[in-house]
Amino acid sequence: MDTWQRRTVLYVVGLIGVILAYAVAYDYGMTAFENRPREFLHSLQVVVETFTTTGYGSDAPWDTDVMRVFVILMDVTGVVLIFLALPVLLFPLFEEAMETTAPTAVEEDLSSHIVICTFTPRGETLVTELESWDVDYVIVEPDRETANTLHGEGYHVIHADPQSVEGLEHAGLPSARALVADDSDQVNTSIVLTAREVDETVRTISVVEEPDRERYHELAGADVVLSPRGILGRSLAGKVTTGVSTTLGDSIELGEDFDIAELPVHRGSALVGTTLADSGIREETGVNVIGAWFRGQFQSPPSPDAELDGSTVLLVSGTESQLEQLKTMTLSNVRQYRAGETVVVGYGEVGQTICREFASGGVPYTVLDRQEKPSVDVVGDATEPDDLRAVGVEDARTVILALSNDTDTEFATLVVRDLNPNVEIIARAEGTENVQKIYRAGADYVLSLATVSGRMLASTILREEDVISMDQQVEVVRTTADGLAGTTLGEADIRSRTGCTVIAVERNGDVLTDLGPDVDIRRGDELVVAGTDAGVTRFRELFS
Repeated sequence: MDTWQRRTVLYVVGLIGVILAYAVAYDYGMTAFENRPREFLHSLQVVVETFTTTGYGSDAPWDTDVMRVFVILMDVTGVVLIFLALPVLLFPLFEEAMETTAPTAVEEDLSSHIVICTFTPRGETLVTELESWDVDYVIVEPDRETANTLHGEGYHVIHADPQSVEGLEHAGLPSARALVADDSDQVNTSIVLTAREVDETVRTISVVEEPDRERYHELAGADVVLSPRGILGRSLAGKVTTGVSTTLGDSIELGEDFDIAELPVHRGSALVGTTLADSGIREETGVNVIGAWFRGQFQSPPSPDAELDGSTVLLVSGTESQLEQLKTMTLSNVRQYRAGETVVVGYGEVGQTICREFASGGVPYTVLDRQEKPSVDVVGDATEPDDLRAVGVEDARTVILALSNDTDTEFATLVVRDLNPNVEIIARAEGTENVQKIYRAGADYVLSLATVSGRMLASTILREEDVISMDQQVEVVRTTADGLAGTTLGEADIRSRTGCTVIAVERNGDVLTDLGPDVDIRRGDELVVAGTDAGVTRFRELFS
């Protein structure tokens, strides 16, 4: 019984009780004070007529003050009960009638779709990815209100229990391409077990919150177990822009000697303050700048007049030697790296992963955390200036905020920036909606757990599509474009029409990377294209 039904029952029972009580009192009053005895049914009729305003005066006038006051009280009570009925009964009834209700089963024949069990923040990124590749999906949401809200917002969702055989059957699991279990660890293992009961062959992908529980997801039957926090930690560690390492970090190999990489611009780099056109990047290194993040916003292609600063991250392609040369340009020339100049704030799963990455790369660091743990150098609060001073923030070159609470991250960013205006701040965000606030607080680079994990799920699911997902709002994909066959890159004008950049052409096993406007596109060529989700979708709509 839902809330509206319970309120209705309580209202009706209470109304009947009030009417009967007034009928008994009226019947007694007419005998005791008016000396006009009435049958109880007549007294009940008078009360009902008064409450419903359908009739008055059958016993009027009343001679005694007691009965006159009683009738006045009865009139007021009737009016109050009528007005109570509006918010208690009628308004909810109208709202329910007008509310968009999520179905309890898929209403169309689906095949090769993705069943997403429960909707989390990373689910929004996953759905965006699936839609960009025109892959059908069904969200199985056990909470009625959440399911109705998602349905009203246009998501393909059913209201069902993902831990039940019936719920997964209603989602069309036997004909699905894969299932994603995205809830708590315990619920996810239950969903995987249920999925195996429905269909032994369906591919199951389970998200693990605590990495030490990964084995139990595998024992439940999950084909793939993903740990988003570990991926996020490695990504954040890779954004440290000190000159300790000459490795390129996260890169994507397209050919024998051709890569795509993300290179952050350090605050002390000579590139800071220059525009992309005046930076000399293309002339001095020969790399192709595919896109760039400016304070978390990705631009592809970036404007030649865009000014580079300490929060800019370049997405570039080129040979290994070209990328190494550009990385040298992005690093600070102010001073050599010294121990203690990298501070990790927060030593949960993300922070521990960052520290493991630093340890394996020989990068010195100090750690601040609320709790005393092995490897924690200072026990304190990330939002307290004295504790941040104690861990060495004032002398640090880079501070990584690996906190699980976005409000704490925002405040800690403000404090760190106040203590050390020149420090590079790399921050983790739990929710995508808080990324811009953390940037406004003073962070140089912010990475959202929801974005990283959503893209990781999509990349795992769409592995047959040869999707290469980056950490943020950009994709690099291999795709055919027979609609461009017989034209040159210059004639196709792909950048202005889609915002995407063609960075390589694969033809008969060879990878062409020296691309000019005169390069022709032939039927059967595979183009390696970089761009935003919307840009890639637009490219495929126009040319694939």
